[in-house]
Amino acid sequence: MINITLPDGAVRQFAAPVTVAEVAASIGAGLAKATLAGKVDDRLVDASHLIDRDVRLAIVTDKSPEALDILRHSTAHLLAQAVQRLFPGAQVTIGPVIDNGFYYDFAYERPFTPEDLPAIEAEMQKIVKESLPVSRSVKSRDEAVAFFKGMGEAYKAEIIESIPANEDLSLYSQGEFTDLCRGPHVPGTDKLRAFKLMKVAGAYWRGDHNNQMLSRIYGTAWLNDKDLKAYLTQIEEAEKRDHRRIGKALDLFHLQEEGPGLVFWHPKGWSIWQVVEQYMRNVYRKTGYGEVRCPQILDVSLWQKSGHWDNYKDNMFFTESEKRTYAVKPMNCPGHVQVFNQGLHSYRDLPIRYGEFGACHRNEPSGALHGILRVRGFTQDDGHIFCTEAQIESEVRAFHEQALEVYRAFGMSGDSNENVQIKIALRPDSRLGDDATWDKAEDALRNALRASGVEWQELPGEGAFYGPKIEYHLKDAIGRTWQLGTMQVDFMMPGRLGAEYVDEHSQRRHPVMLHRAIVGSMERFIGILIEHHAGLFPAWLAPIQAVVMNITDSQADYVDDVRKTLANQGFRVDADLRNEKIGYKIREHTLQRVPYLLVVGDREKDNGMLSVRTRGGEDLGSMSVDDFAARLRQEQAG
Repeated sequence: MINITLPDGAVRQFAAPVTVAEVAASIGAGLAKATLAGKVDDRLVDASHLIDRDVRLAIVTDKSPEALDILRHSTAHLLAQAVQRLFPGAQVTIGPVIDNGFYYDFAYERPFTPEDLPAIEAEMQKIVKESLPVSRSVKSRDEAVAFFKGMGEAYKAEIIESIPANEDLSLYSQGEFTDLCRGPHVPGTDKLRAFKLMKVAGAYWRGDHNNQMLSRIYGTAWLNDKDLKAYLTQIEEAEKRDHRRIGKALDLFHLQEEGPGLVFWHPKGWSIWQVVEQYMRNVYRKTGYGEVRCPQILDVSLWQKSGHWDNYKDNMFFTESEKRTYAVKPMNCPGHVQVFNQGLHSYRDLPIRYGEFGACHRNEPSGALHGILRVRGFTQDDGHIFCTEAQIESEVRAFHEQALEVYRAFGMSGDSNENVQIKIALRPDSRLGDDATWDKAEDALRNALRASGVEWQELPGEGAFYGPKIEYHLKDAIGRTWQLGTMQVDFMMPGRLGAEYVDEHSQRRHPVMLHRAIVGSMERFIGILIEHHAGLFPAWLAPIQAVVMNITDSQADYVDDVRKTLANQGFRVDADLRNEKIGYKIREHTLQRVPYLLVVGDREKDNGMLSVRTRGGEDLGSMSVDDFAARLRQEQAG
């Protein structure tokens, strides 16, 4: 008998080998119809997978966390089949799952265009209605190479030829279409319903610009039409909120070809920057950080000692002077170690906390640059804590509370932090140190989060080369997730750079170094804030908090007096004395998303008052200048 243990602990017995689909059918017709795949001893398999021994089995349906990736991968095959039906001779290359969807790269006699997408999508819908069964077969490497060459699929054959000769390969077929794939896939094309093709782009074969340019078609796929519609609505809203569009409309910043990945900040944008920086500077002061400033370029010998040369040099910029090579700093940490090293510290001095709004430069690929969200020159709210092992947990817990407070202040999380996801990025393949040290560092982060009473997700292989890190991922106003703050435990760099303190036994020890940032890149954080708030910044953050407008020239002097009075109290206020109708002025400043519009006529002038409106059109009535200033002051206090 074959014993199959289900997730609820129930055991089903079968006298002969049985497929996942047959097990589902033995449980119920509804489950059989809903089955997409199976999970045998934690390994995903097709519904057609034959079970011939005792196993643990979970049936994968659209309620399973694995369902979406399976559907998206299968929809990529659906796309490829539709393309080859409509464009005979098109060769398939690779078609992976990505965030929110999938793509497939094709080689064809001409590039595909957006105008091709409706016909391709219609053909995909037609294949769904054909309810083609999806089947799996296995071939040796050489058999698979011959098979795809015989089909004229030179790119697919090239992929297979790079695989070791002793490996068997799985192929998936639906109707006339067959592709190399590990799977699993849905049982039939009728399982694929909620999808849409999004865009086309060019992509070099294997990412090498020396190779042929291919056509990449992007698509999205979801479990149902409701989820698809919600995603498309989010995409539409995201386009309206694009920080590049809003940044231009509000005159915040610009980018230009002569400085790729480098931001030109305009006065209004720099005003937002200063509000963020001064807020974070106050966080430094309140939490015991001494602010420092370190050089932009340092001799490469320091970067070789720190480990950056071996692990990060491809992402660094270099310059030479007097036969010495210098690196433009991509990170602030080696500089902070140099500050720590100036003088001998006792264990009683620890923890020592340094903070810096440090400008860094990284040689990001030009194709990865995206507005101010992905740049080559950026500034971090960077900090480093030098502490003992025993102090790690308390320092990480304190940072955790600081970070959540900051995110609440900027409107990036709910009162209960329900929009904050916490993850731990674990050791990468290329790293400093041994496994025992990494075990200690990773466990230190787990223990600190456990003590903070939070749950987290672990990301194998995604840590920095010198240590694991906690990542803070926040949802914005339309449900997108952004990675912001980080906290990293580093046992390696202090020793490599000679950082020491004297412990309670008069022995010299290397401190632990905690790398922390709350907003991360200032450029990226401001870009996220622009999109999160759609440019409708709260009054305390807005570049212009209020505009005072006159109705006729007779109020010009009073308008100027009001502006000066508010400006002298630290508020960001403009005066609009143009010879334009007041309705025109109100509309224009509303489009500029100014929080408060202050209208002054003869009555307001004679009584020392202001007629106060919000950019949302709410009439707050008449206020004295002092009362309005008190309102702004209260908003700034939170």
